Amino acid sequence: MKLRVGAALFGLGVLLLVFAAGLPLYVAPAVTKLPYDLDPTTSVAEAKDAQFLKITKVGESVTIDVPRATLLSTVEVIPQPEDTEDRLPKELKGDAVIWNVYQTVRRADNQDVVSQYSTELALLRVSGAAAPWKEQWLNESGAEQTPVGNVSYAGQVYKFPFGTRKRDYQIFDRDLKKPLPAKFTGTETVKGLEAYRFEQRIENEVLNTPEDSVKNLLGRFSPGATTGQVVYSNTRTVWVDPVTGSYVKVREQQHKELRPDVGTPTVLLDADFNYTDETITKSVETAKDNRFKIGLISLWLPIVAGVLGLIALVAGILLVLRGNGGGDGARHRAGAAPLTDDTRVDQEPVRDDAQPAAEPQGGPMSDEIPPATTNWKADDGSVPGQRPAPGEVEQR
Repeated sequence: MKLRVGAALFGLGVLLLVFAAGLPLYVAPAVTKLPYDLDPTTSVAEAKDAQFLKITKVGESVTIDVPRATLLSTVEVIPQPEDTEDRLPKELKGDAVIWNVYQTVRRADNQDVVSQYSTELALLRVSGAAAPWKEQWLNESGAEQTPVGNVSYAGQVYKFPFGTRKRDYQIFDRDLKKPLPAKFTGTETVKGLEAYRFEQRIENEVLNTPEDSVKNLLGRFSPGATTGQVVYSNTRTVWVDPVTGSYVKVREQQHKELRPDVGTPTVLLDADFNYTDETITKSVETAKDNRFKIGLISLWLPIVAGVLGLIALVAGILLVLRGNGGGDGARHRAGAAPLTDDTRVDQEPVRDDAQPAAEPQGGPMSDEIPPATTNWKADDGSVPGQRPAPGEVEQR
């Protein structure tokens, strides 16, 4: 029985050790990738008392103004698992996912739409960076049809890599249509979660603005000017969970102004967007849940399985060794002579000085018959001895 139990424990121990080694090598890499069926997410940022450009068109009449109000920016990320399976080229199969993203900026007081865009892009599953996909597109005008391939995403767009490091990264800027450096500036705690802080500074970059739009702006704010530029600045700060690479907090201090060749500049946008407290809380909770899953598979389960495997292995070996030893002892005992009443180990030992027990004497009045012998004589010399056999000499 011990041999069977020991062999079973030994086998279980080997399986647990193999399981412990396989988890971080094969299973953990699978969970540190963007899943195909990721649930849609929504994030909201608020800019209080923002100044922004508002263009209203009614019939042939166009009104341009720069009012102030609190703005709410809502970004929806909707993964496309079916498109990921069907539309990605062979070189990106298994390594990238397709996302559709929608952003809408509204006034908080009356829900009027200030600006919006939609886009489709492919992200690399491990690094989170934009993949070189020819079918990506960006629609900022609200047109019903958007030319495929009208944008070339690069760098980090909506998340950072799994296992983000303390170094600089490139973050894609939608206004400039190119990635720019974001410097690692330190570590901060966001609602109990340690996050890496990255800062991207964009200063006085000239935007590629359609000529008709520039003329309309000049006609409204600088009638005497003949040419002008829209200049853009932004300080983008992102707090990233280093394990999952997800954003847990975002701040964008955006500034745009019209700079005519004659006259003073006009502010077209001055807004300080920050993730709402609800969005930060939800982002942190999601990051913590995903951290736990990754840590469980890559660290804690291998440790537990390894310890249990070693215990089962050692216990199995000990039981097998004891089982073999017990079998030999049993065989030795089986081959030994059985103890009888005459050879009991608990009987009194025989002493050299002990007096022999009196033997019963036989005689004419006794039922005992003395043992016969052919060579005995009495100590008394009067008792005749046995006659010697022929050829023998009588001993005196």
